[in-house]
Amino acid sequence: MLPTSTKLHFARFEFKYLLPEHLRRELESEIKYFMEFDPYVASLQDHYYIVRSLYFDDPYYSCYYDKVDGIHTRAKFRVRTYTNDINKPSPQFLEIKGRYNNLVLKHRVMLNGERPLAQEKGDGLISKILKALPESEVGRQFEYELYRKRLYPVALVDYCRRPYISRFDPEFRLTFDNHLQSTLTKGVFPSPTETRRKMLAGYTVMEVKFRQHIPSWFHRLIQSYELRRVSVSKICEAMEVLELAQDPN
Repeated sequence: MLPTSTKLHFARFEFKYLLPEHLRRELESEIKYFMEFDPYVASLQDHYYIVRSLYFDDPYYSCYYDKVDGIHTRAKFRVRTYTNDINKPSPQFLEIKGRYNNLVLKHRVMLNGERPLAQEKGDGLISKILKALPESEVGRQFEYELYRKRLYPVALVDYCRRPYISRFDPEFRLTFDNHLQSTLTKGVFPSPTETRRKMLAGYTVMEVKFRQHIPSWFHRLIQSYELRRVSVSKICEAMEVLELAQDPN
């Protein structure tokens, strides 16, 4: 379980790369000269943790279409936790994640209660979120957008994340996300009968996260392996494989 002291607000750049399995293994081998496991996973088996996110959108899927249309300034709400086991305690956060050109902005607030959203779905889940929200700007903005845009949970995304931090620059991080799965559900913990689909099977999403610049050694790896940035969104991939929406471009 991740500690409840995880960072609540940040602004940084995030670049994404889609890696086949053999390339992921090679890159992980290379970066270990310069990076080490995030302390959260250093002692865990296989050095990864579960990320589970329930995303919200309006009836017109505006967040989805803002992304696929390349709108430079956009934002979305999600509930995030770090377990797929309803009986395993883990903090639950309401987050708003936005983008201004290449700059990613994220603000989160931890929901009150040990497992406040354990079995709730749809309207019941929204009611529980509002009750579990501490006083915060994130909460006020969520409540405003909830009624203005008629936000509703649309899909759940799960994956395994292996995070690395730089030995030399605390602001430079890499994460490797694989075993991506989407579920058509209105709750954080879906029932076994709800539709599940694999996403990007056989591939890992590598995210490069930094505040100021990418270090020169990583630039050399980008050039050596001919890596190309991709504009991949986990929730957009989920909505497409679940046949909720399709990219018209």
